[in-house]
Amino acid sequence: MAEDIGAYIKHDAVDLAPTGEGALSGLQFAAKDVYDIAGHVTGAGSPDWLASHGPATATASSVSKLLAAGAHLVAKAQTDEMAFSITGQNAHYGTPVNVNAPGRIPGGSSSGSAAAVAAGLVDFALGSDTGGSVRMPAGFCGIHGIRTTQDRIPVDGVHPLAPCFDTIGWFTRSGAMMQEIGRVLLPDFNEAARPAGLLVARDCFALLEDGPTAALAAAVNLVAAHFETRRDVLVSEAGPDKWMPHFRTLQMADIWRSHGAWIEQTKPSFGPGVADRFATCATITAEAEAASDQMRDAVRQRMVALLAGGDILCLPTAPGIAPLRETPETALDDFRWRSMGLTCIAGLSGCPQVNLPLTELDNCPLGLSLMAAPGHDEALLALAAAIAP
Repeated sequence: MAEDIGAYIKHDAVDLAPTGEGALSGLQFAAKDVYDIAGHVTGAGSPDWLASHGPATATASSVSKLLAAGAHLVAKAQTDEMAFSITGQNAHYGTPVNVNAPGRIPGGSSSGSAAAVAAGLVDFALGSDTGGSVRMPAGFCGIHGIRTTQDRIPVDGVHPLAPCFDTIGWFTRSGAMMQEIGRVLLPDFNEAARPAGLLVARDCFALLEDGPTAALAAAVNLVAAHFETRRDVLVSEAGPDKWMPHFRTLQMADIWRSHGAWIEQTKPSFGPGVADRFATCATITAEAEAASDQMRDAVRQRMVALLAGGDILCLPTAPGIAPLRETPETALDDFRWRSMGLTCIAGLSGCPQVNLPLTELDNCPLGLSLMAAPGHDEALLALAAAIAP
């Protein structure tokens, strides 16, 4: 079945037995092909990156912690090229199958990780999230997925995209398992008290068309039943989608710092869309980055104030269900930009965000997200375990 799903890389078989016993004993997992495994080349979804780099000398600490807790790494999972997309389509290695939305994309860039979990190939999988790369595939594939607080979990041994936004994340089919993995990976894990208030992001839901909004309404009610209070709020007076260009500017500037020299030297053969985005990265000016950095500070202050006291924000994970696999690149680009109008909030603010698989539209998964103040990942994991165990 693994071959049929296309979730795993084919050029490198990885199988690491547990190094200890613990809460994850007996569980199998996959790791996105951005996590270093000692003795193996991290390909990052790019044949040119694979060919121009040698084997890793050490295993990423996140992988090592999971192995020490008893989990068994059975494969490296596909990723979008250089992890620079949210569609899950890789021009060189193909597109993993979204078993819960046949004929539709799995989302990326943690495409293989999400597809493998959704198909039941593994119990859980590691991904990474920069601009939505865990949240989007979790929503599209109908599984749990978390973007953790910025910089809370070390990213050593993880192939960078934009270090200023890169975070660790994981996928499961069970909210309870999400929490168990958090106990292993989150430093200084604290059992979370039940949050008092649910804040429904009215301006985020306003970015959706009527169909997704109506489909999510019952899921919002289900979530609200776990809180003492519920109220509508505006994340941003101007609309969170107005923050997205600033996220994009900061992301692209950081991407070019990370990979510009390698691109200019190697001249990699990037696939459609990816090549254009990297070309744009090279054009970001220091002045534009400085202006967007000021906006990032303002967003962080806004979100910390909004979520003060432990309230939880409820918002859509994506503008709708997963697009069809044959959707033209121009239409996918439009969907990408609309998606990032939602995903940029966590990126700019550093907040953790979890996708809950609670509803469908047209027989396809439709994601609903919860967001907490930075450092309150435990609250989200506790809610995932309580609402969608």
